[in-house]
Amino acid sequence: MPRVKRGTTHVKSRRNLLKKVKGYKWGRKKLIKLAKTAQTKAGAHAFTDRRKKKRVTRALWQIKINAFVREQGTTYSKFMDALKKNNIEIDRKILADLAVNNKKVLANIIDKVALKK
Repeated sequence: MPRVKRGTTHVKSRRNLLKKVKGYKWGRKKLIKLAKTAQTKAGAHAFTDRRKKKRVTRALWQIKINAFVREQGTTYSKFMDALKKNNIEIDRKILADLAVNNKKVLANIIDKVALKK
């Protein structure tokens, strides 16, 4: 049976791997065995952190809303409860943006919610 030479396949996979680990430190950027593990771990961290990003961002929105709402004399939890009771469906992303960039509008929302009680 004739032998199969895998030179081109090996070189191509090695080239693609080394392209992905370009910029890594030490042997992880040039040694195949180390580069493979580094790339696997990098992929695992990327996967995890794409999910973690959502948690961190939501927490940041809550902090921004709470900071502004406390200046107005109430708390985050009371404010969110009042919004739900008054059927105002503005999500935290928009509320956080209003708290930073458009404080008058959010202050009006707080007043409206307080007046409806």
